[in-house]
This record gives sequence, structure tokens and C-alpha cells, in this order.
Amino acid sequence: MFSSGAFGLLADASPAPSSSPSDDPLSRLPTSPSEAAEATRQAAGWLSSSWQGWLENGLRILLIVVLALVLRAVLQKLISKFIARMVRPSESEAELGRLGGLLANSGVVNTERRQQRSAAIGSVLRSVTSFTILGTAALMVLSALGVNLAPLLASAGVAGVAIGFGARNLVTDFLSGVFMIMEDQYGVGDEIDTGVATGTVLEVGLRVTKLRGANGEIWYIRNGEVKRIANMSQGWATASVDVQVGYKEDLVRIEELIKETAEQLAKETPYDELIWGQVKVLGIESVAFDSVVLRVEARTSPGRALLVSRALRQRLKAAFDEAGVKLKEDAPAAVTVGALVEPGGTAPSALADPGSAASQIAKPIPAQPGE
Repeated sequence: MFSSGAFGLLADASPAPSSSPSDDPLSRLPTSPSEAAEATRQAAGWLSSSWQGWLENGLRILLIVVLALVLRAVLQKLISKFIARMVRPSESEAELGRLGGLLANSGVVNTERRQQRSAAIGSVLRSVTSFTILGTAALMVLSALGVNLAPLLASAGVAGVAIGFGARNLVTDFLSGVFMIMEDQYGVGDEIDTGVATGTVLEVGLRVTKLRGANGEIWYIRNGEVKRIANMSQGWATASVDVQVGYKEDLVRIEELIKETAEQLAKETPYDELIWGQVKVLGIESVAFDSVVLRVEARTSPGRALLVSRALRQRLKAAFDEAGVKLKEDAPAAVTVGALVEPGGTAPSALADPGSAASQIAKPIPAQPGE
């Protein structure tokens, strides 16, 4: 009984016989013509049963790629036509002729700015279209190859959330740049004030705007940080000139002289294209005892107000000199002590007046009682 139990334990502890490599059907090589024929039949059967799936997957992938490329080409062509229609001037703009050139920066007719904005919008739309279509086609191809997209999509979602939290400023800058371009808030060559910097726009990007400051420095401003924008190159500008004349001058004559000088300036080149409308004399700005200041304003093309103001001051100065207009009344001559002295006499003494401060100081101190 004991011996039988011991033999049973030894039998249970002995390792199981391992299978030899020859038992594996994949690693077994045919050793006879019959086995070779059987292996050939099995391979042919496997190919005959799998080629349909391969062909189906290949055709599906080819169809996905072709449809994606065709759809991308069609959408990009539609976007190009849309951009070309945006750039094309209307009949009313074409009939403006020279006035259209004068209003090139007025915000009404602006072909160059419209072309820049349309090109930027078209580039963004083409990039978004290509990314969406090709990305979707790549996922469909992977699905056709039998790749499980669930882990990939889950990982992409988690990565997108992480990138969104980490790059939220980048997303803000990008969206702000897109809306700035679409709304035509400013363009290359415009003089703008962004609150943090003022200068001429050198480059408008989807993330950063580049400005050239007044001292030649270059500012790189993130679009997401811009809270307000003052564009001095859109619409029109106002040239203001304060004209100072003498207090006793005839203001009606001065106003007519200013208008004549301004009209003559507006007829000369290049001021005939820079001055829009009639120069106006608004009236008296301030009054002093020896002079009067008149305010003169003129509507000019954007960014040309200083040029027109300087030219108008120069012409008014020359016109005033020719007409003999005084800029300030002559001050009265100062009366000196020497002028009060008669010829051959002496200057009056400060002690001659008993009520003067000098006489009061020179008086002796009266004696006190009991001294």
C-alpha cells in the first residue's frame, strides 16, 4: 500500500512529455510527395479563400483615397472661385475711376486690402479642408486594414484635451487672428494702436502681428492679447491747424484769406488727392490780450493729416506775411525810472514819499516813557 502510494507520487511529480518540433504542423516539412501535394493543396485553398478579402480591402482603400483626393480638389477649386469673386470689383467700383483711387484706403473701395484679406482667408480654408478630408480618409483606411480605432481615438481625445489645456493661449491667438483677418480690422501698411504698442503693420499672422514702431523698433504682438485696436489708416483723417493772429485784426478778412490759401493748396499736386472736401474755419478757439487763435480743419486721406497740416501752416505764414497780418499785437513799452527824471535833474529818492516803506523804516524809534 505504501509502495503503491510512493509510486503514485513519483508518477505525479514526473514532468509531462513535451511535444517535439516535428509535431507542429507549421514547422513540419513535407518528406514525401504525398505530403508536398497536401501542403500545396492547403496553400492553394487558403489563397483561394483569402484573395477575395484582399481584393475587396484593396479596392475599398483605393476608392477611399480616390474619393478623398477628388473631394479635396473640388472643394479647393470652389474656395478659389469664392475668393476670386470676393476680390473682383463690382461695376459701381469700376465706374468710380479716379475717385476709386482716392478712396483706396477709405474703407469703401479697397481692392488691395480686399485681396490680402481674401488670400489669407482662402489659405486658412484650404488648410482646414485638406486636414479634415485627409485625416478622415486616413482613419477609414486604417479601419479597412483591420486596425482597431477605438484605442487610437480614445488616446487622441485624451491627448487633445491635454494639448488644449496646455496650449489654450495658442488656440486663443489663432482664433483671434482668424477673426481679425475675416473682419478686416487692419492690414499690412496700416498705422494702428493696439494699446500695448503703436506702429505700422509689417505682417499679419494667425498667431502674431508684427509692427514697426516710431523709433524703428519691431513689436511682436500676440493676437490674443489685443483687446482694442485703433486703425488710423481706415476711413479718413482730420488735419487741424490753430492759426494765431493779432487781437485787433479783422477776423472776417482773416477767414477769407485762410479759405483762399487752402483752396489754392487743394488744387496743387499732390494735395489735390490728399485733401478731401473743403477746408473749414471752425471759429475762435481762444482769446488772449494780444492775440486770437482760430481753429482750421480739413478732411484728408488716412495717415496724411500731418503732411497736410504742415503744408497749410507754411502757406498761411507766407500769405500772412504778404498781406501784412500780425500774429500778435505789439507789447506796450516799459516805463523806466530814468524816463521820469527831467533833463538836468536827479532821480527821485525813495525817501521823498513819507508814506513809502523806505521812509517808515528810516524814521527813528520813539522813546518810551520813563527812559
